[in-house]
Amino acid sequence: MGYFDTVEKIKFEGKESTNPLAFKFYNPDEVVGGKTMKDWLRFSVAYWHTFTMDGSDPFGVGTMNRPFNEFSDPLDAAKARADAAFELFEKLGAPFYAFHDVDIAPEGETLRESNKNIDTIVAILKDKMQTSDIKLLWNTANMFTNPRFMHGAATSSNADVYAYSAAKVKKGLEVAKELGAENYVFWGGREGYESLLNTNMALELDNLARFYHMAIDYAKEIGYEGQFLIEPKPKEPTKHQYDYDTATAYAFLQKYGLQDHFKINIEANHATLAGHSFEHELHYARINGILGSVDANQGDYLLGWDTDEFPTDLQMTTLAMVEIIKNGGLGKGGLNFDAKVRRTSFEPIDLFYAHIVGMDSFALGLKTAHRLIEDKVFDTFIEERYQSFNKGIGLDIVNGNTDFHKLEQHALSAHIENKSSHHELIRGLFNQYLLTNK
Repeated sequence: MGYFDTVEKIKFEGKESTNPLAFKFYNPDEVVGGKTMKDWLRFSVAYWHTFTMDGSDPFGVGTMNRPFNEFSDPLDAAKARADAAFELFEKLGAPFYAFHDVDIAPEGETLRESNKNIDTIVAILKDKMQTSDIKLLWNTANMFTNPRFMHGAATSSNADVYAYSAAKVKKGLEVAKELGAENYVFWGGREGYESLLNTNMALELDNLARFYHMAIDYAKEIGYEGQFLIEPKPKEPTKHQYDYDTATAYAFLQKYGLQDHFKINIEANHATLAGHSFEHELHYARINGILGSVDANQGDYLLGWDTDEFPTDLQMTTLAMVEIIKNGGLGKGGLNFDAKVRRTSFEPIDLFYAHIVGMDSFALGLKTAHRLIEDKVFDTFIEERYQSFNKGIGLDIVNGNTDFHKLEQHALSAHIENKSSHHELIRGLFNQYLLTNK
């Protein structure tokens, strides 16, 4: 007996299907642009939102019906979650999953006890992975929930907490190696500050860099070869987080000589909290060679916090896939559904409905994005808009063959004539592609 006995393996039935437990657009074996959908999209299920979240919020207690969490012994519940997780992974056909350490195993009274609990569950996960095709996209250490991290982890004002954080990441890297994680993620949930009146920012940033360098050294020591990722977020819970957005994170990496060791894990909802679009963050990462992986979700533009909704916005998924295709894919990364069903979608079956619509939304985005790129819809407009840099003074600027004296001489006799960007025309063409996808 399983936890999802009423659900068979989800199959592709096409866009005319009325079966809610079938893919309408995600056909894992369909080839788009020389790769299968499965290879382009590399879907991953987030352990925390899917199996540990109870639906509680600041205004109410949990609502979720999760039989696998209804055990008096937290370790027994963890074992049941592992059973439920792999049942869902296999029926959904998701090739990857991701977790924080506290998602898979309960914290003990001591660090030693916590590590023992982790070892128990990791052995179970490893066995399940060996008898299935499921792989670990990434794991990480939760260093934001426990009160000990109230002042941060690797940026804490308390050296004992800094050491404790290092011990957790050390264990996390060992788990990553044991389970063959393709990536290891650093998300600084409380790596930030509330007020400069009591903060030594320079020391905190220096300590964070020291922490990352030590993590690199330890990964080399144990032979872990996965990709390191930083996940930016601008606020919530701290007011001023050090990894505000992709550009901020990249500047930090460059300052401390870490740029060759890290790429960026970009979350859609974090992008919007930073005042950016999802595609902006992906584009910035791509053109700087640091696009590593994606946390696939979306936020509610009417709310000012991280709502972590399953992605259904086809404009967003299409523009995201334009960047991912132009990046040549996500390499070791993937599309991890860091998303949770709504508090009112409390039945276990809703976990399948949510992942199906998310996977279909990105599959449709992939197909539309490929057509846009093949037809050079955006590229043609961009090339025409910047054609003045292909000749004359523009080409001199690009090639570095000019200076302010020459530019002044050109400007004294130049007749400036701007051309329209045709913004609305482009948006209309984009809509046509969205509405006529085959």
